[in-house]
Amino acid sequence: MGAGKRSARRAGMRGMTLTLWASLAASVAASVAPGLAAAETAWVQIEALPTLDQAQMRLRDLSASFPDAAGFTLPGGWYGLALGPYDTPEIAAEALRQLRNAGAIPPDSYVADATRYRAQFWPPEAAETPAAPSPAPAPGPTAELAPELAPPPVETLDDARRAEEAMGREGRMKIQEALEWVGVYTGGVDGAFGRGTRASIAAWQDSHGFEPTGVLKSAELTELLGTVMTEKSALGITSVEETKAGIAIDLPLGLVEFDHYDPPFVHYRARGNSGVRILLISEPGDQNTLYGLYDAMATLEIVPPNGPRERGKTGFSLVGEDAQIHSVTEVTLSKGLIKGFTLVYPAADAPRMARVLAAMKTSFKPLGDTALDPTLGQPMAVGRADLIAGLDVRHPEFARSGLFIDAKGAVLTAAEGLSACGKVTIEGAPAKIAFADPGLGIAVLQPLAPLAPPAVARFETVTAGRGAALAVAGFSYPEALSAPVVSFGTLSDLTGLAGEPERARLAVKTLPGDVGGPVLDGAGAVFGMVLPQGGETARLLPPEMTVAVQTSALVPVLAAQGFAPRAAEPGGTLAAEDISALAQGVTAQIACWK
Repeated sequence: MGAGKRSARRAGMRGMTLTLWASLAASVAASVAPGLAAAETAWVQIEALPTLDQAQMRLRDLSASFPDAAGFTLPGGWYGLALGPYDTPEIAAEALRQLRNAGAIPPDSYVADATRYRAQFWPPEAAETPAAPSPAPAPGPTAELAPELAPPPVETLDDARRAEEAMGREGRMKIQEALEWVGVYTGGVDGAFGRGTRASIAAWQDSHGFEPTGVLKSAELTELLGTVMTEKSALGITSVEETKAGIAIDLPLGLVEFDHYDPPFVHYRARGNSGVRILLISEPGDQNTLYGLYDAMATLEIVPPNGPRERGKTGFSLVGEDAQIHSVTEVTLSKGLIKGFTLVYPAADAPRMARVLAAMKTSFKPLGDTALDPTLGQPMAVGRADLIAGLDVRHPEFARSGLFIDAKGAVLTAAEGLSACGKVTIEGAPAKIAFADPGLGIAVLQPLAPLAPPAVARFETVTAGRGAALAVAGFSYPEALSAPVVSFGTLSDLTGLAGEPERARLAVKTLPGDVGGPVLDGAGAVFGMVLPQGGETARLLPPEMTVAVQTSALVPVLAAQGFAPRAAEPGGTLAAEDISALAQGVTAQIACWK
């Protein structure tokens, strides 16, 4: 929640909290079990701030609603804001429960004992007025020894269980969240303490020198919650409602700060030298928009190519890792709205940022039906540069086209230059070279994980004649358009320039990005594959002349390597828009990376 909203909420609660505070002591005392004897004073800590000025300013505001607000220095140089003192931790716990239920204090407030606190700096008179010296004892013939105070009662497991039950579901959920934060709990945050929660508590107790009972005593609970609160305060974990984007999320505002809007992104830049960046993602759209966003995000410098990634019908995740940075992107599609986030951080900071990521994932919530005003059209016709304005793009060594030849995502493309690539991708997914035929100039790529293509190419069974209408599909402008371009032309000759029978010449203009793309006949069947225009022959070709390798030469080689091409069924001539639709499905984008 933003500072303005917190201030408004405090102002609205002020009258209520003064009334609540006047009657709280009596109701708390009555609700605490009479069998629990007074042991030691306790406080309800509601906040920790990094500077004295911030703490004093906050306490001036708090004091108008809470007359007994106090401030103490904390270990590590922070400043704690607390309410109290209370005679026992049990009374403090009941006060905490009632104040939370009334919405008068933050939900992550907790009971703290006085041993955590050092010098008191608020109220001002407590810090400025030294304690009066104790008078010297009057001389006398004899001195009576003061009676020894009874030791505080030892908290039993039964006491701890009763306190655990009394804190209610919300309090137990806070314990699960704290265990999740410190990395010992991965179950659901539901307030139900089953075997998983008990085992996590025992693991934390054992790692901190406590008896691993699986039930937290008050001192252990104080240490756990105090540790989490101190760490969250250091990171500045704050609930943020980004109303323009329609997103609620906890962000580490100690590490990032708002920068600017650039739809579909809300940019948060690094604060100081933290090296952390965050993007909130928000736009209206459908599955096509989602897939276009996925393709674009995978090309960004902030998303290194190594790391697991998954794309489904209703969302995607991208993890990028290299020696310098790590990034995690989580995006979902629901009710026509695409929303998510990207967290980018230095690789060396991975252990601490894992907790930040967990807090962001747990707290992320779409709000209403609001999204940033879009500047994008359908991804099949939008420039990628528009989609990722303001972000650096990772560029491949070269990009070209290919055609899907089986249901597992294998792609036929041109072989030239592939052997020198450090990494090859199909539609952004890592792939390997299954085989190459230098004589034909072709190669087949296989994705490292199965990749479901939109469609699989079907190869012609009757060769087209000279003058037949043909279409070439390819990613002519790979950096500008996220979809293949279809160019129409005719078949000039069924041989190459040197009379090669496996090649053909086409009267159609192509670009380097079209290399490897399919050549389709008038019925939508694959006539061939576009070859590069390199070497001495390039100077001999007219500007609107393209060379392709014919299906008649492709089919035997593919079949011999275990990639049996699918045969096209006989059919009549298709309309241009039908040819374009077929081409969109079978054409794949190939990229070569260092």
